[in-house]
Amino acid sequence: MAGCVTRVELSVTCRSLLDRDLGSKSDPLCVLLQDVGGGRWAEVDRTERIKNSQNPEFCKKLVLDYYFEKVQKLKFGVYDIDNKSFDLNDDDYLGGVECTLGQVVSSSVFTRPLELQPGKPAGKGTITISAEEIKDTRVLYLEIEARNLDKKDLLGKSDPFLEFYKQSDAGTWQLVYRSEVIKNNLNPCWKKFSVPLQTFCGGDFNKPIKVQCADHDSDGSHDLIGTFETSLTQLERAGDGSAVEFECIHPEKKQKKKSYKNSGIIRVKSCKIETEYSFLDYVMGGCQINFTVGVDFTGSNGDPRSPDSLHYISPDGINEYLIAIWSVGSVVQDYDTDKLFPAFGFGAQVPPDWQVSHEFALNFNPSNPYCQGIQGIVDAYRQILPQIRLYGPTNFSPIINHVARFAAHSAQQGTASQYFILMIITDGEITDLDQTRQAIVNASKLPMSIIIVGVGEADFKAMEFLDGDNGVLKSLTGEPAARDIVQFVPFRQFKNAPREALSQVVLAEVPRQLVSYYKWQGWPPVKPPQTGKV
Repeated sequence: MAGCVTRVELSVTCRSLLDRDLGSKSDPLCVLLQDVGGGRWAEVDRTERIKNSQNPEFCKKLVLDYYFEKVQKLKFGVYDIDNKSFDLNDDDYLGGVECTLGQVVSSSVFTRPLELQPGKPAGKGTITISAEEIKDTRVLYLEIEARNLDKKDLLGKSDPFLEFYKQSDAGTWQLVYRSEVIKNNLNPCWKKFSVPLQTFCGGDFNKPIKVQCADHDSDGSHDLIGTFETSLTQLERAGDGSAVEFECIHPEKKQKKKSYKNSGIIRVKSCKIETEYSFLDYVMGGCQINFTVGVDFTGSNGDPRSPDSLHYISPDGINEYLIAIWSVGSVVQDYDTDKLFPAFGFGAQVPPDWQVSHEFALNFNPSNPYCQGIQGIVDAYRQILPQIRLYGPTNFSPIINHVARFAAHSAQQGTASQYFILMIITDGEITDLDQTRQAIVNASKLPMSIIIVGVGEADFKAMEFLDGDNGVLKSLTGEPAARDIVQFVPFRQFKNAPREALSQVVLAEVPRQLVSYYKWQGWPPVKPPQTGKV
């Protein structure tokens, strides 16, 4: 399972709350609950109580972990607190709202009317929630070399490496970075390296930083060459051709010898601070995620009327194709404002001339293949199934190239405004492997990701090959993919798992893929974050 993408803090304000107190206004507090499954809600956090206010602006932020690949259902409840007990059951309920965290983070400002119960408004009361990521997104890049280091080894020169420590609030030193070892060299030049600013100094440019240079011994008994203290403010002076130099001092040698100068010079050649934008920075900054579905209607799926077909719709109205569309689509739809999703089929003979098509609109409207919401895709799928003949071959490249044309058009704008996710649901028997490899390599240079969900019991070796996890995917001509954009997931691993498990695994890679594309292009979010970031 993917780890938590990030932590988010939510700011809450309310307007026109109901007045439950006689002789004075309500004393509101907002509590945040999260759906933990089975109809149960667990409290995540709560604000402070504000006395006598019908329009509170809560100072205390509500903090929770954010996962792109999950639908995180939230409930905000506002209560009038008239006692000191933690339990809210004995306090007046002023209204609440249910939503998903995806809806909140993808809206710059999320305002909803408060309800006492579904469909029953709490007077004119409203709640406004805005999200901000808790993260200093800056990263420090350093290039460092040394000269005239002390020789520590009897038979050769020293094998130097660097260690950086930050001073904690308690005064202890905490290791934040260790360089590689450069063998047998008294004038080493270490590789350029990066450390998140949060890690390096907690964002405090004046925090003491201790740098140690030591001679590496394979038994772990490294010998200290020398040390010095500095701060980011001093390191920052390096760059644009001017280095910052520090004397590397061995404390014992300095005490023993009056003539001791130093044990070498450490030169900081460059020190740069850059902003590393996160997935949430892009989404909150206005990036739309466009979701397209491609459904495999080839003969290897079996006759849809037969219960052993992968396209057979069971008496309770589902099959593996529908479950995949629902579970993944329900997460992605929160990030798409118009909720219009193009949906295509491939590998079937379609009316009226019964030619095989490798990209036909599920709604049979090629000029407007958009379905209204995930339910629209499901409805179109159910309607088209009796009207087509499953056939073959199984060609992926036409539908990949179709979405890639839109992604290429968007990329020409040169902004982080549109990202495309194509989900192909297939039984895995691919025919045009070479053309698909080329299509993926081409698409890897575009703002898009491809998710392949394999249904049925087939051997998915070809799909795993396209995933590229075992090395970089190359086209037939040997051109490597610019980045890994394919995520393959076999549905059978999730047959008995909760429905949300599939979407979590399927979508776990998308945030990293989106960020990697925009970073590669050097594009910031359309509206970069303002708060405390450079």
